[in-house]
Amino acid sequence: MSMHTLFYFNPIKRNKYISKRLLLTPALFFLASCSSDSIGDGNGITQPPVDATFTVTKTAENKYHLKRTYNNYILSKWNIDNNGYNTGKSDEDISFPDAGTYVIQHQAIGIGGEVGGTSSQTIVVPTSDPVSGNIIQGGRFDTPEEISKWSKHIISSTQAEWVFANGAVTMVANEGRQQGIYQAVNVEAGQKYVIDMVASSETALVDTWFEVYVLNSIPASGTDVSGTVYRNINTWDGCGKSPFKGKVSSIGCNSSKNGGVYTASTTGKVYLFIKCGGKTVNGLSIDKVEFRKI
Repeated sequence: MSMHTLFYFNPIKRNKYISKRLLLTPALFFLASCSSDSIGDGNGITQPPVDATFTVTKTAENKYHLKRTYNNYILSKWNIDNNGYNTGKSDEDISFPDAGTYVIQHQAIGIGGEVGGTSSQTIVVPTSDPVSGNIIQGGRFDTPEEISKWSKHIISSTQAEWVFANGAVTMVANEGRQQGIYQAVNVEAGQKYVIDMVASSETALVDTWFEVYVLNSIPASGTDVSGTVYRNINTWDGCGKSPFKGKVSSIGCNSSKNGGVYTASTTGKVYLFIKCGGKTVNGLSIDKVEFRKI
């Protein structure tokens, strides 16, 4: 082999590579010229403002239909009476069995889960539903009079406390300690009742249980309770491990403990009993406790 062979030059092969580079250059220039220099400059990865307004139509006494006005976004989140924003449909049917003033808020969620717009309306309900009105008294914990309708049941003597303040009742517990609160209600044999409430926590729960019972009697102080669980938030069952707010019927877990429907076996007095405890509970709050005929 000669030195000339080692340095052999193939002009055809070289021209092939030159041709590819020349073809790529205009394409790259075209792509660069079409790309926005700014993240927010119409490049399709940010959510522009959208119309989040909605209409409210009364469909029957204490019942209403919500319909969003604009449809060019991914989904809606509704906050009904400050129960927390929850993903919903473009149309929602809601009811307010109790007289009062209720604020409805709507968020339009668009690209990347961003809020593209918000709006709110107020509904005034003049009278309570005579059948499905709430038989719990003071379920909103707003006044001293409402708070007085509730009693505490001591299970653990220390490191667990229900605190009534700021329009809610909040549990703070440590080291697996627990405490209960309860209220007596009168029920009718054979009648079904639905139990629900709003629960929230700004921090994740650690090894925590929140359980709702209906008891025939309250045991002695220092004694735990057991029986059918009608509402449930339990970290072992998979909920409460991140901050939350909403009705327990929606955010609770373990369907066998979160059905929420109690059927009275006899006519007379029973006790709605709510207990909570755990290794670390920094502030699980409840509000708007309901016990209604269905």
